[in-house]
Amino acid sequence: MSLPWKLTSQKNNFKILLIILSGILISVLVILFSNSSCGVQHMVILNEINSYEETLDPEFCEVIVEKIDLFNDSCEPQIEILDCG
Repeated sequence: MSLPWKLTSQKNNFKILLIILSGILISVLVILFSNSSCGVQHMVILNEINSYEETLDPEFCEVIVEKIDLFNDSCEPQIEILDCG
């Protein structure tokens, strides 16, 4: 093979490899984010519960209870409802 043909072939192989790797990366990210939305919600609620325990604001507690209700309806594991009283 001539040298220009080898260089062109190597560039095309690199582009194809880059496209394949990009597609795999995008697919993995989509799968991770679609499956972990409950996990992300769980962590957010737990952080909000920790913030509530510092402030003990009853209005904030009600907001968290609503989020916990929505979370428990669609995700596992269940989060215990806070006692705002």
